[in-house]
Amino acid sequence: MFLASFGTGFALGFSLILAIGAQNAFVLRQGLMRRHVLPVVMFCAVADMLLIVAGVAGVSLLIADLASRHAPVLFGLAAIWLAGYGALRVRSAVMANGTISDDDGVSGQLFATLVTVAVLTFGNPHVYLDTVVLIGTVSLQFHGADRIAYGAGAATASFVFFFSLGFGARLLAPQMKRPHAWRILDAVIALVMFGLAIGMARAGGWLGG
Repeated sequence: MFLASFGTGFALGFSLILAIGAQNAFVLRQGLMRRHVLPVVMFCAVADMLLIVAGVAGVSLLIADLASRHAPVLFGLAAIWLAGYGALRVRSAVMANGTISDDDGVSGQLFATLVTVAVLTFGNPHVYLDTVVLIGTVSLQFHGADRIAYGAGAATASFVFFFSLGFGARLLAPQMKRPHAWRILDAVIALVMFGLAIGMARAGGWLGG
């Protein structure tokens, strides 16, 4: 039962984090540039682990209530940030010349890089819904050591995913040496950011549909 609980947590955690999002796109870009990869992936994995622990410990009900009462503000702020980061990627795509550059000011300095990944992580309301609320709610079916195993499985999935994404990105490095490859990547990331921003705005009731 211990291994089954661990497997359930791992499968759920991995499936939730697998979708392309702002945080994943940023980790991928840092991995391709090979800049501050270890600090970035460690930050993302540890942040996920802390949120999962909070959810399994029973904070999920509190977060759910907070999100329901302040959804417009939370999702609105997230939409603004995502749109802003998308605009930076558009600027990068337009101005880049097929080389890795520090055009956005977040690639070179470790502190600025960690600040950016922190905002992309904790400024996304969905991260709380996925880790704290959903994973925390599912944990209610487990008890004692099985609940610990379930939480450990979900946290392990985050470590496996982010380390694979960050350090595995270098396998794409040869392709990124091609002309305009970075422009294409930045353009794709920008589209993802704008799409997420629109989704956040709609979730907060700022847009119709």
